[in-house]
Amino acid sequence: MPVLPAWLAEPLWGHFAALLPQRSTYAPTHPLGCHRPRISDRIVFDKMLQLLRFGCSYQAIADTTCSATTIRNRRDEWIRLGVFAKLKQIALDAYDRIVGLALDHIAVDGSITKAPGGGEVAGRSPVDRGKQGLKRSGMTDGYGIPLGRVLAGANRHDSPLLAPTLDHLEDLGPLPDDITVHLDAGYDSVKTRALLDERGLHGRIAHKGETAPIQASQRWHVERTHAWQNAFHRLAWCYERRAAVINAFFDLADTMITVRSLIRRAWTTHRWDERPSRRP
Repeated sequence: MPVLPAWLAEPLWGHFAALLPQRSTYAPTHPLGCHRPRISDRIVFDKMLQLLRFGCSYQAIADTTCSATTIRNRRDEWIRLGVFAKLKQIALDAYDRIVGLALDHIAVDGSITKAPGGGEVAGRSPVDRGKQGLKRSGMTDGYGIPLGRVLAGANRHDSPLLAPTLDHLEDLGPLPDDITVHLDAGYDSVKTRALLDERGLHGRIAHKGETAPIQASQRWHVERTHAWQNAFHRLAWCYERRAAVINAFFDLADTMITVRSLIRRAWTTHRWDERPSRRP
């Protein structure tokens, strides 16, 4: 059974392949020209999707078609080329053009996941008996489309990560005049409100000590997006140690979330050849 349905996997691969440089099947520098051919990029891309979805090791996902070393090498090559970040931006641009990003309301919140292997952005988790954990400060639009993230150790507080998270707004082009930022009680401080005022943003922040259902504001969108991201087991149990690799997997997951939401919302208003028979 494939990791993704064809109506989602094929658009992802089509745009991903367009970002890759042209490579010959055999290396032209080889003196004999008779060495083993280069593994197809599509095979490695499918392996990356399996790694992201199932969270297994490189050795477990390797088979006769592709070795674990090839997956790692091709992954690092694509990271150096910035392919994963470009793919995410293409998905965001397409969603904004067809559906429209709800940038007048954004939500920011942190989420702690496990990082058993430690690494550059891991730290002692305060909710997991001091084990190594990873915190991501994520930002979404009013519907829950992931706009950006900041990675840090699990021992970092959410509030200091707000400023670098909001910096991702600069990558989105023209912004509405009035933007409301929805935050939970962890950001309830004078410093946070001053930060929002400096950036010309309105803050809707839950107050400490006052219980309120998450549905009372639009903050639940970012909570749902965290749940979508945690459905990819490689993000929920992060064994990667380098921040660049973790961000690459997050970019790939965010692209899948964005494209899936785009197809779901465009299903009733648009027609195309590969349109799924049922609304996703």
